[in-house]
Amino acid sequence: MGCGRVGSTLAANLADMGHSVAVIDNNPESFRRLPEDFPGQRVTGMGFDRDALIQAGIEEAVGFAAVSNGDNSNIIAARVVRETFGLDNVVTRIYDPSRAAVYERLGIATVPTVRWTADQVLRHLIPLGPHYDYVDSVAHMTLITPDIDSSWFGHTVADIEDATDARVAYLTRLGRGIIASADLVVQDGDTLHLIAEQDKAGGVEHVLVRPEQEGDAS
Repeated sequence: MGCGRVGSTLAANLADMGHSVAVIDNNPESFRRLPEDFPGQRVTGMGFDRDALIQAGIEEAVGFAAVSNGDNSNIIAARVVRETFGLDNVVTRIYDPSRAAVYERLGIATVPTVRWTADQVLRHLIPLGPHYDYVDSVAHMTLITPDIDSSWFGHTVADIEDATDARVAYLTRLGRGIIASADLVVQDGDTLHLIAEQDKAGGVEHVLVRPEQEGDAS
């Protein structure tokens, strides 16, 4: 639901991946943002209207994204899809961070746009973090990208995990992601992405930003 910049890009990407896609928007002019060769369905209507959803194929859908520019519309559409049509795979864009936390507790996956954007800007503005890539406010877990002192290069992923009490989910090397095995050696230029308890993320950064000392990685 929503054929703005986010919705049209999402729809085009899914179609390019070979998925069957339907886009709902109450303004037919919005469909002009879709590629000329977009193979999916265009449905003019409100994303929380049952008839519009049925026309878009919600009864056979495996996922629904509510990405209009209105929090209320997105929330209502997400609830209708979950509660009326029984679809659990629902993602909702929410601008208000406090509302996003509420709906996360109700089991609706949310993308809090303001918080995510602020985190990404801070990531580029402030050289020392930790930089939050994702926060699960329900489970109190977070995915972070910490700054790392060069003395940690040459140590293994297991060394990093032992020193920080966190888990290396993956690392980025030369622009490509690598699943982190315990014996993988961290190299100069690598970017680490760690999963940590939310209230301990700062401690992870504190360990890795300092020069590695004897005993840190033992």
